[in-house]
Formats: sequence, C-alpha cells, structure tokens
Amino acid sequence: MITLGLIKNRVLTNIIKPLRVSRLVSPHANLRCSLRVDETRVKASFMSGEAKRLRSDNMTKIGTHNGSFHCDEVLACFFLRQLPEYKDAEIVRTRDPVKLAECDIVVDVGGEFDPKKHRYDHHQRTFTDTYHSLYPEKPWVTKLSSAGLVYLHFGRRVLAQLTQLKEGDRQLEVLYDKLYENFVEEVDAIDNGISQYDGEARYAISSTLSARVSHLNPRWNSKSQDTEEGFRKAMEMVGEEFLDRVDFYQSSWLPARAVVEEAVKQRHQVDPSGEVLLFAQGGCPWKEHLFALEYELKVETPIKFVLYPDQNEQWRVQCVPAGLNTFQNRLSLLEEWRGIRDDALSELSGIKGCIFVHTGGFIGGNKTQEGALEMARRTLQAAAQSPKNGSS
Repeated sequence: MITLGLIKNRVLTNIIKPLRVSRLVSPHANLRCSLRVDETRVKASFMSGEAKRLRSDNMTKIGTHNGSFHCDEVLACFFLRQLPEYKDAEIVRTRDPVKLAECDIVVDVGGEFDPKKHRYDHHQRTFTDTYHSLYPEKPWVTKLSSAGLVYLHFGRRVLAQLTQLKEGDRQLEVLYDKLYENFVEEVDAIDNGISQYDGEARYAISSTLSARVSHLNPRWNSKSQDTEEGFRKAMEMVGEEFLDRVDFYQSSWLPARAVVEEAVKQRHQVDPSGEVLLFAQGGCPWKEHLFALEYELKVETPIKFVLYPDQNEQWRVQCVPAGLNTFQNRLSLLEEWRGIRDDALSELSGIKGCIFVHTGGFIGGNKTQEGALEMARRTLQAAAQSPKNGSS
C-alpha cells in the first residue's frame, strides 16, 4: 500500500508549488510530501501589491472573497492547488465582479454555481444542493459549501494526485467517500449553520477545524485588519490536516478494510455457519468495516463472532455489536460462562484451554484458536436451540 509520509510543523509546499513525491525502490515505498519553506514563493503566492505587479496577465487565477475568511473557501483553495492546472495559481481575494470575471475559477463568492463556468458559490438564495441532490447515488444530505462543491467536482482528481491511485480504482472511491464523510461534510455543515442534532448542546466544542481557521482572522480590535497572512496560515493548517487524514485512511484504514473483506469472504471456511470471522493477526480495527462490508457484499446471515490472537499469543472470541455505537451484541457468549475463569470455565463448558468470559458476555479468551472457535460454536448452537440466549 502506497502511503503519504507527512512531515509535521512545516509549511505545506503544495500550497505554493506542486506536490513533490518520490518512490523508493522497495515495493512498499512511501510517498513523501516535500514540505520545505520557500519564503520567496510564499510571498509571491499571495496578495501583495508588488507581487501582483510582477505577475503575468496569463497566470491562472483562483478567485475568492476578501475580508474575513472561513474554513470552506480556504479548504476549497487548498484542494484546487493540488491539481496541475492550479498548482501555481494566484489566489485573488476580492468581491469586485470585474476582477472575479478575470479568474479561471471562483469559489465562495460571486452568487453563482455553474460547474461549466467553474463558478462554485453557495450563498445565493436559490442554492440548496447537497451531495445527494447532485449525485443521487451518494447518501449525504448536508447542504454544500464551497469546500463540498469543489470536493464533489475535483475530489477524486485531488486524491489521485496525493495517493497515486488511479481514477476509477475502487480504493480511490472508498477514500473519496470516507474523506467527505469524515472531513469535508463537517466543514459544509458548520459553514451553512447546520447543527448535528436538535436541541441545546450540553457543552461547546470550540476546537473544530472551522473554529481554528476563524481564530486566524484579525481580532476586532487589532491595529492591522490585513487578512492575507491569516489566510495563508489557514491554508497551511487545513492542508496539513487534510493530508494527515489522507495518509491515515490510505495507509491504515484501507489496509484494515482489505483484511476484513478477505475475512468476510473466507468466513465459511472458518465455520460452516458463516457467522464467525478469523483474523490471524490481532490489532486490526474491524467493526466499522464489517458493517459496511456486510451491506456491500450482501451478507444474508449477520456475523456474530470475531476470533483473533492477543498480545500474549492467546486467542479471543469477541461478539459483534448490534451497531457501532451500542453495547448490545448480536449474540453474547453464554450467560452461565460469564465471570468464570480458567479450569472452572473449562470444566463448566467442556472446552479445553478456557481463560475467561467477561461478565458482560461480549468477549472471552482461550489458549488456542480451536478453543476460541469452539466457544463461538457452542454459543451459536445454544442460540439456535433457545432464541432467548440471543443478544444482550
């Protein structure tokens, strides 16, 4: 799996120049972003009057509004800067319609959404679009901001540039969906004033990415109200966080998904019921992937147990929860085993090598893989005979 190597606490060079990547000879080569500071290019990339006088009229221009900046247009500009056609683009921050008309692409200003003209504003009264309304195959119904609009239209290409995955690759599409759901949608919702839930919150969250971008604006009583330096810092910050998430999802989350998918496909070889998964190596985060893959692979009988080795080279049998955010299990280990340990549990269950069953019934241990599997099988058999032994 190709991964992005992120170097923390440095300026994101691909905000001001193309992303540099190098492949190592190893088949497991990492992609590393070159994040060295180039102060000359930093100064030339933003809006000083001197820099503008030096620029050619033929330079590509990204237009967005001036004044106070927000996370959505900062992130939209960062996305665009990852693409070859915009990597050296001047960012023109203005509300002047004449200057905006000269830009190759305009985000978050101008009162127009027209992808054919590369105009991506969401503030007009008539704008109500969501991912689902523009692409019905996608489930998200949060109103789009300029970040979501740009990601919707350019996100696959951005990720292809950053990960070296090919457009059309199934893994790229999985990453594309995941990064919208777990990164961009939050920015869309906050910018459009959409709450996560109804009712008054019990406490405030002030450390979101959008909030931290907002904090980079000049304070109301600062002598200088110049927003250019803050906008530059905001692009560096959101860019670094986005690259970090891409790195995580590509180098850790996707490999885990591949492990879980293979285990789901091989489940009938573990037990004819198809209700037990085996992970030969422990430590793989499986729950989120399992629920998604059961749906995607059309698994008819829900999987009940997962087997894996622990750090002591013993084996665990863990119950699959009823959902991601619940302590209810699809099927708990037998009630009479709970809280019993070692030889007493082995004698009670008739299974050699038992170590424990948690009092909550959600996990148990055995010295061997075969013993852990037998604990799962006995529980399945008991549930088939007496449905009342089901989830708890």
